[in-house]
Amino acid sequence: MTEKQKMLAGELYLAYTESDLTLTNERRNARRLTRLFNATTEEEFHRRTEILHELFGAIGDECYIEPSFKCDYGYNIKVGNNFYANYDCVILDVCEVNIGDNVFLAPGVHIYTAAHPLEAEIRNSLLEYGKPVTIGNSVWLGGKVIVLPGVTIGDGSVIGAGSVVTKDVPCGVVAAGNPCRVIKKIA
Repeated sequence: MTEKQKMLAGELYLAYTESDLTLTNERRNARRLTRLFNATTEEEFHRRTEILHELFGAIGDECYIEPSFKCDYGYNIKVGNNFYANYDCVILDVCEVNIGDNVFLAPGVHIYTAAHPLEAEIRNSLLEYGKPVTIGNSVWLGGKVIVLPGVTIGDGSVIGAGSVVTKDVPCGVVAAGNPCRVIKKIA
């Protein structure tokens, strides 16, 4: 398997290798596209949309992201219809990030699929891995929420500002804290 195939499969892989520059070149392309996106003005809505269509793996209707936005690859990000991300969103997409319809991200939301081994010897070898993240329909993530690798957030849920989501969140709840936990069901 190539390092990219390992990455996409969630296996240990090397993101930086001399012999295979595929991932390095793909990260450079994502950085180029996010730099161009972040340099647009508020009058350049159509240009922003063009860049997002080039960057993301899939994009629904009515997608709007406020600059600044950053990601690792872009092609692993799939967003549904009526998506909004406020300022300073970061998505580390070494694995898929699937975001449903009618999802709203407050300022400073970070979504991570990238992870590193707990064992120092393995981590020091520069091996890393990823786990996909899924965010259901009609979800709202409050300001500065961090979503960790492998998490699924169910439809209709709200995550309180400043939360660190370490485990799956069921549908139709308010959850908050560090670590994030369910506070109440939404009526």
